[in-house]
Amino acid sequence: PDYQMAAWAMAVFFQGMSPTETAALTMAMADSGPRLDLSSIPGVKVDKHSTGGVGDTTTLVLGPLVAAADVPVAKLSGRGLGHTGGTIDKLESIPGFRTSLSTGEFIQTVKDIGLAVASPTESLAPADKKLYALRDATATVESLPLIAASILSKKLAGGADAIVFDVKFGLGAFMEDEAEGRALAKLLVESCRQANRRSCALLTSMDQPLGRSIGNTLEVQEAIATLKGEGPGDLRELCLALGGEMLYLADKAVDPGEGKEILAHLLDSGAALEKMVQWFMAQGGDPEVIDDPRLLPQPSTIVQVRASQSGYVTAIDARELALVVMAMGAGRVTKDAPIDPTAGILLKKKIGDYVEPGEVLASLQNNSTIDQGQIQRVIQSFQIGHRLAPKPLILERIPANPNPPA
Repeated sequence: PDYQMAAWAMAVFFQGMSPTETAALTMAMADSGPRLDLSSIPGVKVDKHSTGGVGDTTTLVLGPLVAAADVPVAKLSGRGLGHTGGTIDKLESIPGFRTSLSTGEFIQTVKDIGLAVASPTESLAPADKKLYALRDATATVESLPLIAASILSKKLAGGADAIVFDVKFGLGAFMEDEAEGRALAKLLVESCRQANRRSCALLTSMDQPLGRSIGNTLEVQEAIATLKGEGPGDLRELCLALGGEMLYLADKAVDPGEGKEILAHLLDSGAALEKMVQWFMAQGGDPEVIDDPRLLPQPSTIVQVRASQSGYVTAIDARELALVVMAMGAGRVTKDAPIDPTAGILLKKKIGDYVEPGEVLASLQNNSTIDQGQIQRVIQSFQIGHRLAPKPLILERIPANPNPPA
C-alpha cells in the first residue's frame, strides 16, 4: 500500500541502504514488469546513461558512432521534464522520425543497422514510476540509493548487458555537489556489480552547458555537425570518452583508450555520419536534414544578447539558461505539454572566451515571442571578469570492481 511504501521511502531517506540492499531493490523494480529480451541481437549490448544536464546531446552522437564500430546500440530514452532536455524530444524535431516502436520493430532495427533509439513502454519497470511519484510527494527524491535503483532498474529492464554512466555535477546538473556526484557514480557501479552487470562511470562537469546548443532542433544540428567533424570540442571529447568505455565493455577494445582511437577514426572517416543516415532512414526520419538543416523546424524569432563590458567569461549559469529555454517553449512542465522544437539558445561564448562590449554572447530563438525578462535572465547568466580557466570536463573514471558479488 502507498502508506507503507511512503513510510519505507522516508526510512531509506534517513537511514540509507547498503549496496547489496540497493541492488536487491533494483532487481525487484526491474522485474515489476516484463523485461526487454535483447538476446536475439548478436554481441554485447552496452547502454549509456546520463544523469541529466544542459545541452547534453551525447546520445545523438554516440549512437551512430558506437554502432559504426559494430557494437549494437539498443537504447530506450526519455522525454525532457524540468530543466533537462530529453533525447526523444530532440529526435522528434526531425521530420518523420518515429520514436514509438513496437518491441519487434525495435529489435529488428538494431539487427538491421546496429542502432535504434525509442521511447520505453509503460510496462517497463512500473514499480519505479509508482515509487517515484511517492518520493516526489514525500520529499524523498534526494536519496542516493533510491536514485541509483531508479536509474538502474530501467536499464536492466531495457535488456542491457553492460552500462556506462555519465554522472554529471555542477550548476546545470541534477547533482550540484561534486562529492554527491562521485558517491552516486560509485553506488551505480557497485550496484551493477551486485546485479552481475559490467559497468563504469565517468564523473563529468556541468558547470556550463555541454557544447554550444540548448534546445531540440539546435542540438540535432550540433550532433550532425559533430559527426561531420565540425562540432564543439567538449562534445566530441565526451562522446569519444564514453564511447571508448562502451567499446571496452563490449570487448571490442583492449582498454578504453584503444576504444577512443577506434571511434576517432570512424568519426574522421565519415563512417559514423553514414550510420546516422541509415539510422534516420530506418526510423522514418528525413536524412536530407543532415546536408540541409533548413529542413528542420525553423524559428520565426531570433534575438541576439550582447556583452556590455570587456573581459573573460568566468561563469555561465547552465541551469538558468535551461530554465529560460524551457520558458521559451522547449521544455514542458507536465508530461503531455506540447513543445516548440525551434526554441533554444545558441552560445557564442563559453568559459575562458574573451569578449568586447557589443559582442554577441548568445542567440535566442523560438516560434513565438521572446520577452525582455528572458533576455535579461540570459545576460545575467554570464559572468565576465578576469581570465579563469574552465574546469576539466571529465574529472574521474570510476571503474567496475572486477571481484564478483559476495
